Amino acid sequence: MNLSFIDYQFGVRASTPPAGVVLVHQIHSARVLTSAEAAVRLQDADALISNTPGIPIGIKTADCVPVLLADPVHRAVAAVHAGWRGTVASIVSAAIRRMSREFGVRAEDLHAAIGPSIGSCCYEVGPEVAAEFGIRTDHHVHLDLWQINRKQLEAAGLDPANISVSGECTCCGRERYHSYRRDREAAGRMVSWIRIAEPENISAQ
Repeated sequence: MNLSFIDYQFGVRASTPPAGVVLVHQIHSARVLTSAEAAVRLQDADALISNTPGIPIGIKTADCVPVLLADPVHRAVAAVHAGWRGTVASIVSAAIRRMSREFGVRAEDLHAAIGPSIGSCCYEVGPEVAAEFGIRTDHHVHLDLWQINRKQLEAAGLDPANISVSGECTCCGRERYHSYRRDREAAGRMVSWIRIAEPENISAQ
C-alpha cells in the first residue's frame, strides 16, 4: 500500500513494534474490536480497527496471514489475523463490515496488503481441514491462504488493483521469519501493525 496517511509494517524476526501498539488476545476467530474497545483491557479477538491518528494497532503471527486494511477516504485502518479458522470464517469480511458500521467505510475505497505468512509450498493440511474450505479429498492438500484471503477481499467489494500480496513464505524464510509450522513451540511471534499518521507527519510527506 502506498498511502501517505498511514504508517505500517509487517513483522519480521528483527522488528520491534512502536510503543503503545494495541494488541488483542488472539483466538483464531472472526471477532473484530475497535482500538478503543481493546485498549480498555486485553480481550479475545483477531482483528482491530481504528480511525484514531497516532494509535498503532497490531496482530501477532508466526505463519498465519496478516492482513492490513486502509481507507484513504474515511481515514480508517484495520489489522487482521487470518489463521485457517479465521479464514474459513472470512474474518477479513467481518473486519470490513465493522469498519463500515463504525466509520462509514466502503469496500471499494479500501486498500489491502496481505503480508508474509505460510505459503502453499509449505502449508500441507489433512482432509478434515481441507473440508472446511470445501475441498473433498482423502489426501493431504496444499492450501493457499494468500489467494483465499484475496478472493474474500474481492468478494467483499475491494478493487483487485488495490490488493497486494507479499508472496513471502514464513516457513521457507528461516533467517527472516518466525514459523510455528517449522519450529513448533520454539517459534517466536512477529507483530504486524498499522496506524493513521499524525497530522504533522502527513503534511510533511
